Formats: sequence, C-alpha cells, structure tokens
Amino acid sequence: MTAPRARPPAPPRVGFVSLGCPKALVDSEQILTRLKAEGYAIAPTYEGAELVVVNTCGFIDSAVAESLDAIGEALGRNGKVIVTGCLGAKDGGGFVREMHPKVLAVTGPHATAEVMAEVHRHLPKPHDPFGDLVPPQGIKLTPGHYAYLKISEGCNHRCTFCIIPSMRGDLVSRPIGDVLAEARNLLRAGVRELLVVSQDTSAYGVDVRHRTGFVDGRPVRTHMTELARELDRLAREHGAWARLHYVYPYPHVDEVIGLMADDVSAGGLVPYLDVPFQHASPRILRLMKRPAAPERVLERVRAWRREKPQLAIRSTFIAGFPGETDAEFDELLAFLDEAQLDRVGCFAYSPVDGAAANALPDPVDPEVREERRARFMQAQAAISAARLAAKVGTTIHAMVDATRATGRGRSRRTVAIARSAADAPEIDGVVRIEDGEGLAPGDVVRVTVTGSDAHDLDARRSPA
Repeated sequence: MTAPRARPPAPPRVGFVSLGCPKALVDSEQILTRLKAEGYAIAPTYEGAELVVVNTCGFIDSAVAESLDAIGEALGRNGKVIVTGCLGAKDGGGFVREMHPKVLAVTGPHATAEVMAEVHRHLPKPHDPFGDLVPPQGIKLTPGHYAYLKISEGCNHRCTFCIIPSMRGDLVSRPIGDVLAEARNLLRAGVRELLVVSQDTSAYGVDVRHRTGFVDGRPVRTHMTELARELDRLAREHGAWARLHYVYPYPHVDEVIGLMADDVSAGGLVPYLDVPFQHASPRILRLMKRPAAPERVLERVRAWRREKPQLAIRSTFIAGFPGETDAEFDELLAFLDEAQLDRVGCFAYSPVDGAAANALPDPVDPEVREERRARFMQAQAAISAARLAAKVGTTIHAMVDATRATGRGRSRRTVAIARSAADAPEIDGVVRIEDGEGLAPGDVVRVTVTGSDAHDLDARRSPA
C-alpha cells in the first residue's frame, strides 16, 4: 500500500501596501511578481501575513503623512515591516527610521532587488521551480483590462517644487525591446489598454542617446516617437488602446500626434496627451525652472488640434507658488481660458521638505493659495462643462470599466461605467452607459452621448 503523499508546507505569506503614483504602482507590481515567482503567497490582511512590505510616497506633505500612517498601522497590526518607495529615500532612510524605529528595513524607490534581499533575510523561502508559477505579464494591481507600462525611471529636470530626482535619480530609460516585450505579454494576457508612464515620457532614450535596440529582430531606436509607433502597431494588432502620460511639450511630440488613431474602435494610440504645464506666467515658470514660453505652448496646442481635432489634453497646474502675484495668477486664468484644455488638475502649492522652492522669497499665504486653487478649478469646471456639452448628440467609442445594477424587479437595469478615449482611468471623467446589459470590463462599445455635466457624460448604446 502506498503511503499518502505528504502535503507540501504552506508558503510564507507577505502582506503588501502600495501608495503613491502609477510609477510607484509599477514598482509594487514588480516586487509582487518577484514574490510570486519565488513561491511567496500574498496575504490579504495584516494578521494573515508573516511580514508586510509598505511602498510609500513622499512627494507632498499629505502623502508623507499617509505613508507614515500606513507604516504605523502595519507595525501595530503585524509588527514586521519592510519600507520601500520614495519616502524611504528621504535622508537615506533615516527619516522613516526616526519616525518608526521598529521597521525591519528601509529602501528607496525602484528597489526590487533590495526589497527581495530583505524579504529573504527576514522570511526565507527556497525557490521551487516546479511549483512556483507566475503568468508572463506578472502580478498586476490594476483591473485585468488595463495596465501601466513604465518606460523609464528618474528625471533630468530640476523643477524647484519637486524632489523626485533626489529620490528616483536621473533619467534611466528601459531598453525598448524589454518595454515592448512587456507590452506584448500584457496584451496577450487580455489587457485592453496600456497606460505609458514615467517621470518624463518625452525624454525617453535621451540618457542612452537614442541608441538602437531590437524588437523581434528589427532595429528600433530608443526614442519616444519610435516607441509610440511600435505601441500603436501592437495595440492595433490586439484591438487595444495605448495612452501616453507625463509628456513634456518638446518639438518631437508633434510627430507623435500624427500616429494617433482617428477611429479608436480598432485600437491603437488614442488621441490623448497628459502634459504637465504647471503655470503660464513666464516669471513663475522660470522660478519653477520650467520651460518659460507659454505663448509657444498655446501655438503648439493649436497646431496639435488642427492636425488631430479630437485630441484630448490633460494637464496639471500649481496655484500660489512662492512669489505669485495676483496679476500672475490672472495670467494663469487667461491661459486656461485660451487653451481650453479638456482635463485639468490644480494643486495649491505645498512646501515639500527638501524642495528648492522653499527658499524663494514672498511665500503666498496658505489661505490665498487655497482660494486661488478653488478659483482655478471653478474656471476649469466651466470650460470642461462647455466642452462636454458640445459632445451631446455625437457618437463616440467608450471602454467599459465596470457595471452595476440599479432598481428592482421590472425596473432593474444595468448601467456600465466606461471611459472615452479622452479619459484615463481614475483621474479623468467617465461615460455612464444607461443600457449596459451584457457589457463587461474591457469591452469597447459605440455610444451616443445623451447628456453631460462638468466632468462626465451620459450615453446610450448606438448601432454599429
């Protein structure tokens, strides 16, 4: 009689908390992929984990507070915590250790190898190549139908309000072959939208002088334009979308506009650009160490829209930067009115520890900063409402993110929450499809816009 086979021991369990921007989310995905590849189980609760990794953000004061609170919660409910991410780079890890001396280890951002070394040290797990199976696209924290694709780390800019370069270092571009191989694996796994992220997407390849890499045996330059062309081709092959984030308005961006799809129903590079303008006053832009030619920015925006009328432009701005006068804030409002941007976010200036802007003279009173931010967003809400209202009665394509049932009995119906090509997930608006029966996340559906408000659209399905 054969003895019963011994049950293999349960794998070590690691909890994970991910905070911060999409770049940090990609770091989390890479760490989770390595954990899974080496046979660790990912625990859904603090109590079910044998240690916890907290990926932090340290960009603005509220993010620092949120990260410190998350570390404290993990220590209180579990006790064994490894800290990684941008906050971990502050003072070489000393800031986190001073606030939470009981953490096991502290690393900075994009430090997968260092995090794994600490996990091995505190929670060893022999690798089992026969039992440890990980999908080729890795472990993702996003919904199954979209994923972030990080193309580089760090930044060569030295904006005075930002401390990202001190945390993530100078620009380091990923090999173009590696980026496109990851994109292909994601698309083959069913991802319907690739969201390209970095600190400066337009600078992709600058650090390696745009050297030639190889994709499927073909020579391809490490350059934003070539990357966009290849992503457009891959996305079309799979009927998926590709979307560009964190684009600086360099001249070669003009070349990318022509690559964008006119008909997104067939997939491809969607007509959307996320361009962080930050301000419109030349003097304030110089204090920020940003390109200081808003009139050229307006010319470029007009040229982009002439070539691609359906192009959606998202941007971010800072109100109440040190030294900003009432007149300069009025310049910003005038720029907003002239540019007619589709999607806009605005932050009241926040003094970030370590940022050069903190030493600038004439800081703006916090109440004035917030009042200007509110006025800015009120002006943008009117612009957004008008631009969305112009879409009522038109036919567009939208990608479904989720569905929900409303009503009961005979009045029960399914509403689909979707996005147009003009909307990135989680940061832009939505399209509410009234008759969403039979739709599933990732479906691209043709709809007729029936209503709008300041941020979102209402629609019904339209015959193909």
